[in-house]
Amino acid sequence: MEEPASAVSLTVPASEPQAAVLVLHGGRADGLEAPPPWNLPGARMRPFVRMIGRATAGQGVVLGTVRYRHRGWNGDRQDAARDARRALAELADRVGDVPVVLVGHSMGGRAALRVAGHPRVRGVVGLAPWCPAAEPVAHLADSRIVLVHGDRDRTTDPRASQEFVRRARAGGAEARMIPVPGGDHAMLRRPGFWHRLTTRLVTGLLDPTPRPPRAAAR
Repeated sequence: MEEPASAVSLTVPASEPQAAVLVLHGGRADGLEAPPPWNLPGARMRPFVRMIGRATAGQGVVLGTVRYRHRGWNGDRQDAARDARRALAELADRVGDVPVVLVGHSMGGRAALRVAGHPRVRGVVGLAPWCPAAEPVAHLADSRIVLVHGDRDRTTDPRASQEFVRRARAGGAEARMIPVPGGDHAMLRRPGFWHRLTTRLVTGLLDPTPRPPRAAAR
């Protein structure tokens, strides 16, 4: 399939970029068709982009969304991760060699974690991420990772996120998980909490301190 003209859509540009946030929405396990122009997983992330944009206004932070060529991860093809790598390369061409924080939901969380070892990635916030048992962690040494998962998620398993964090920390990552009591996969329960917490985590990761920001679900 012919690649789209752009792997990343810049939602909030900056005249003098100092950092960037890339958002990766969810998808499917399998699906070679192109995502429709308007899709629910993408729409679900727009409130996060708006709130992060308000919190970082005037700070030289570029906000963008990764554009997928296919709706699914598609097994060994790992299409979403490939698109995330393409987006990081294109972002560097467009705004320069700035540090990047990735925010990924579900399949997008898996893609973000796959590319977290990229030298420009400062940190990852994974929202209800898809973390299969065999998901690699060796590339995450020294990475800064925060996973946020609702305890009522019936699509991706919060216990799998906890296990991923355990393995990542054993491999040298600065990783932690924040549970969301009552939270579901679509983040429709307690949406304001999801948005505020994610924004706080992103702004903390944009600050080059040695450890991930600490936050507690309340």
